[in-house]
Amino acid sequence: MSAMSAEERQREIVKAARRAGSVDVTKLAAELGVAKETVRRDLRALEDHGLVRRTHGGAYPVESAGFETTLAFRATSHVPEKRRIATAAAELVGDAETVFVDEGFTPQLIAEALPRDRPLTVVTASLATAGALAEAGNTTVLLLGGRVRPGTLATVDHWTTKMLSGFVVDLAYIGANGISRDHGLTTPDPAVSEVKAQAVRAARRTVFAGVHTKFGAVSFCRFADIGTLEAIVTSTLLPASEAHRYSLLGPQVIRV
Repeated sequence: MSAMSAEERQREIVKAARRAGSVDVTKLAAELGVAKETVRRDLRALEDHGLVRRTHGGAYPVESAGFETTLAFRATSHVPEKRRIATAAAELVGDAETVFVDEGFTPQLIAEALPRDRPLTVVTASLATAGALAEAGNTTVLLLGGRVRPGTLATVDHWTTKMLSGFVVDLAYIGANGISRDHGLTTPDPAVSEVKAQAVRAARRTVFAGVHTKFGAVSFCRFADIGTLEAIVTSTLLPASEAHRYSLLGPQVIRV
């Protein structure tokens, strides 16, 4: 077998990362029959192109226009961190009577942590969240209509945004595939981006909740600036210095 070109090798690495959720330098070096330093160089090149994020000893794929993880996958990654974040985010509900809950696993956990001891109306595009809350006492669920995206099981397109544009909600809980100081909140799919942008417009207050790996990541479609957020809820795995830089743009940053 002839040696792979750097380009072919990097394509294989991205494929492996997307398939498994992450890759390990030592394993890749063995599988590809190259030195670890070669793999590290490949990962640096892929990170420069925005395809992976490097970690200590490996890398994980960045969600992009061509690749997005499914809800099923998200429900198995960083779960304890997501639960902590969701609990802290739900505590920001205050006296809100109407709440928008975004699609995604962390927002679903937030929805499940919302108070049940008083009337609350939850607006969502997520079938999973609507299903989880449908039987909840004191909670009225409004499911936005539209085309259901496989993988994330959430509605999109003009039906969804039109229905959402008729509401003013007290608080929106927003997720994103990436959050960066330069590019704000981003997501791979333009149809999803439209729904998120409309939710931010419809809300008096907006809270972003997400795991530390989202920070610094940039996806294809930008839908909100950091300054539009009242709060960012993440974990202590985001360094305090980085949290401070985000807080300078306006939002309160809560690390749990």
